[in-house]
Amino acid sequence: MAENLTRYRISGMDCAACAVKIENAVRRIPGISDVSVSATAGTLTLRHADALPAAAIESRVRRLGYGIEPGAGTAKPAPRSGSPGHGPDHAAHDHGHDHHDHPHAAPHDHGHGHEPGHEHASGGAHGHAHAHPVGDGPWWRNRRVVLTLLCGAALAAAYGIGLVVPAWQMPAFLVALLIGLVPIARRAVVAGLNGTPFSIETLMTIAAVGAVLIDATEEAAAVVLLFLVGELLEGIAADRARASIKALAALVPKTALLEEASGTREVPAANLAVGAVILVRPGDRIAADGEIVEGTGAIDEAPVTGESVPVRKGPGAAVFAGTIATDAVLRVRVTAAAEDNTIARVVRLVEEAQEAKAPTERLIDRFATAYTPAVLALGALVAIVPPLAFGADWGAWIYKGLAVLLIGCPCALVISTPAAIAAALSAGARRGLLIKGGAVLEGLGTIDVMALDKTGTLTEGRPVVTDLIAIGLSERETLSLAAALENGSSHPLALAILAAAEARKAPVPPAADAAAIAGKGVVGRVGGKSVFVGSAGAAAERAPLSEEDSARIAALHDGGKSVSLVVADGRLAGIIAMRDEPRADAKAGLAALKRAGIETLMLTGDNRRTAAAIAGDLGLEYRAEMLPQDKQAVVKELQQAGRRVAKVGDGINDAPALAAADIGIAMGGGTDVALETADATVLHGRLTDLAAMIALSRRTLANVRQNITIALGLKAVFLVTTLVGVTGLWPAILADTGATVLVTANALRLLRFDPTRARAPRPAP
Repeated sequence: MAENLTRYRISGMDCAACAVKIENAVRRIPGISDVSVSATAGTLTLRHADALPAAAIESRVRRLGYGIEPGAGTAKPAPRSGSPGHGPDHAAHDHGHDHHDHPHAAPHDHGHGHEPGHEHASGGAHGHAHAHPVGDGPWWRNRRVVLTLLCGAALAAAYGIGLVVPAWQMPAFLVALLIGLVPIARRAVVAGLNGTPFSIETLMTIAAVGAVLIDATEEAAAVVLLFLVGELLEGIAADRARASIKALAALVPKTALLEEASGTREVPAANLAVGAVILVRPGDRIAADGEIVEGTGAIDEAPVTGESVPVRKGPGAAVFAGTIATDAVLRVRVTAAAEDNTIARVVRLVEEAQEAKAPTERLIDRFATAYTPAVLALGALVAIVPPLAFGADWGAWIYKGLAVLLIGCPCALVISTPAAIAAALSAGARRGLLIKGGAVLEGLGTIDVMALDKTGTLTEGRPVVTDLIAIGLSERETLSLAAALENGSSHPLALAILAAAEARKAPVPPAADAAAIAGKGVVGRVGGKSVFVGSAGAAAERAPLSEEDSARIAALHDGGKSVSLVVADGRLAGIIAMRDEPRADAKAGLAALKRAGIETLMLTGDNRRTAAAIAGDLGLEYRAEMLPQDKQAVVKELQQAGRRVAKVGDGINDAPALAAADIGIAMGGGTDVALETADATVLHGRLTDLAAMIALSRRTLANVRQNITIALGLKAVFLVTTLVGVTGLWPAILADTGATVLVTANALRLLRFDPTRARAPRPAP
């Protein structure tokens, strides 16, 4: 039976424990084969048979205290990371030019309802429950905020009552305690009934009740208030992390100006159909992915690609939803529906990535599952053994045992990794670095060799005129003759000549009797002259070449360039050399990788002469004339030598190497293939962003290590000080909720980290 993926939006989650609760509950529903929940993205993704038990799913999730709504639609399962990403290094198209060594790149294409104040209980072996998230609705309608303020006011009133009527102070503290503890205890009971007996609510309830029994009511009330404050701060932090993803979706305008026969009409952007034409005014955000059909202007693509300099685009150029037309009126034909535009795909991919747990996160989850029951056992032993075995004071050691329960809660430890990874994925996505999950993010930081494709990755992916040598005519006249014959051709070398003519403002006169000569070139008449443009060998048959001319041509070939000769009326009029040049930031990008301790290697299917010329310009090693299986073999060879390999490319023929590599990285402008199949994608195709991606990974790994140190270090310190009698319940709760808030705040620093401006630290030994 076929399986499908369906996505729901879940409201009310703010920690990993919430996700585990929903996951455990929904997994038991018949017909559901797999469940994945992301607390940060607020999503529930189900793998199921054809008949989805929607009513049962929604009912169960709502009974747990969460809001649930269907997502944008059924998600399609993503292939293995590192699947096809880009096309061949060169094509075999013969245009008659001497371009046997020129690379031709294959072209590529350049998506809730929670009841206010509703509580929910915890899930997961180690989790804790939370009330309605802080960011939903006005603060005075938020149960968590109201409960915290009410508990705080009651505690302050109890202190005041104690000053006026000392005899009423303990009852007043008991009332303050119950205001905060009753909701916590209720959530503990619900959590236990749903298979989570070892939640922090359980530990809090036991500790508070025990404190009352040993006449520490005042301290118990203060501890409950501190716990509620800690939860409130944690919720705020979770909202901030979630808001960073929502901000991406907010880049797309809500409305668009749709062109119709009777004029333009403002319509919801979500309703735009593929093929519709919209009008974009200067300063407007473009409402959909599309293609410019009329108008030329500068497009600010910073919201999507992070590129600070606007890009000038004209008819035929692709534009992204969320980008800004800065200085011209554009007519744009819509090429993707709202749920499939670049922003929607980026948001969807980030959310899916957040559902994929990192190895460190999975390890900590398994550890926490056994850790929490062990804390309960330790607390019991601390409370019982010294009085029974050594005759110690029961009250003092029960107090210490209760403090151990609060100290031992693993909340800070559990959230240490997912909080950092969620923040890092969001920070990367906002800067055009798409990373598919925590496992990939961790893996990037361990890479020590990067194998890069040539065409479209290290180079621009299209030839440009590099040398123009005029003989007998001016350079402008020579270029005009060549462009006249090439006009209308879609061959890459012809396009390079036409682009050079446009850039140099060389006129392109009409050509008469133009015809292609297979394997040789193009012939025709231009301005009364008989003109031929083609390979050196074919040109030599029509016009004699001097030794100097032949030496020039040979030198150009040695530089990895394709050479076309222009012959006019039986005489050599000029030599035009073309090559797919390295990207403008290629040297800077490779230098940044070298500083990060990563070796680089170019793998290309192009011929050795061209490969050697490009590699020599960039200063890196290379392997040439490689078939797809040869590239894969090189990757495996490096891995067998103990190396961690990333493969970078932008097309389809690298699929075997991308799949074999530890990390597959796609370069490009948001192509469907790259976005949907690679482990990671450099959205705007800058080579310097490869080092930025490594920097983001290593900064995240460092952040995770800091978080684990904070979580375990504080617990260790307070455990020792509690056992020796230096600290009590107040510091114990600070060790838990304080550590949780510190860890979350530390992770959220990654939201402000700009990897494109940072140097990647060397990996930890």
